[in-house]
Amino acid sequence: MPLLSTTTFTLATYAKGDENAEKLALVLPGRLDTKDYLHMRSHVDFLATKGYFALSFDPPGTWESPGGIGLYTMTNYLKAINELIEHFGNRPTLLMGHSRGGSIGMLVGSTNPHVTGFISVFSHASPSKPEGPASSLRDIPGHPGQKRQFNLPNSFFIDSASHDIMGPLKTCTKPKLFFLGTQDIMVPPEKVQKAYDDAAEPKQLETLDSGHDYRNRPEIIEEVNRKVGEWMEKTKKHPT
Repeated sequence: MPLLSTTTFTLATYAKGDENAEKLALVLPGRLDTKDYLHMRSHVDFLATKGYFALSFDPPGTWESPGGIGLYTMTNYLKAINELIEHFGNRPTLLMGHSRGGSIGMLVGSTNPHVTGFISVFSHASPSKPEGPASSLRDIPGHPGQKRQFNLPNSFFIDSASHDIMGPLKTCTKPKLFFLGTQDIMVPPEKVQKAYDDAAEPKQLETLDSGHDYRNRPEIIEEVNRKVGEWMEKTKKHPT
C-alpha cells in the first residue's frame, strides 16, 4: 500500500506502468469504494498496457488513506484528483471512473485543462440531493462475506449538492465515453442516457448487460477494458 502525498492529502495508491510515461491515467472509485476492488485494479493494469502511468487511490478519509470520514467529501475528492495531476507534472491525463467516481471524473475532466478525455462507467450528472446522514456497507477485498461500515455525515450530502456537473459537461469538447448498464437500478439507464444526451460532442455511448456493481463479474470488467481500448484507438485516429 504505497502512500503518496499531494499538497493537501496523503493517499493510499495502486499503480502500474512507467512512472515517467508521457501520459497519466487516474482510475476513480465509486462512492466509498476502494482502489483494491477487482475492477479498479483491472482498469489500472489495462491502461498501463496502453502507455499510461496508471493509478487508482482511496479517496481522502476512506479505506487506507489516512484521516477520518469527515475528509470524505466531493470537494476533497475533486481536490485530490487535481492535486494528483499537478503532482505528476500536469502531463496529459485520462480519467476513468465508476459510479460516483465517473461523475466526479466528468467534472474534473470538463474543468481541468490537463485532462484530455474521460470515461464514466454507470455514472450520472444529475444534481445531488441532501439525503443524509447515512450508513453504508462495503465488501472488504480479500475477505469474502466481510463488510466494512462507513457512516456518512449530513455534511457529505450538503457538499455534494453544491457541485454542478452538468453545466461544464454541456460545453466540454474533449472526447468522452459513457457506459450504460441495462440492469442498473442504482444509476438507472435513463440517468446515464441523459448525461450522454446533454454532453457536448465528441462522445460515445456503450451499453452493457450488467447491474451497477460489476466488480465481481470478470467478463464485464474485460468487456469494459476492450471497449475502452477500441474507443482509444478511434479517438487516436480522429483527434479533436
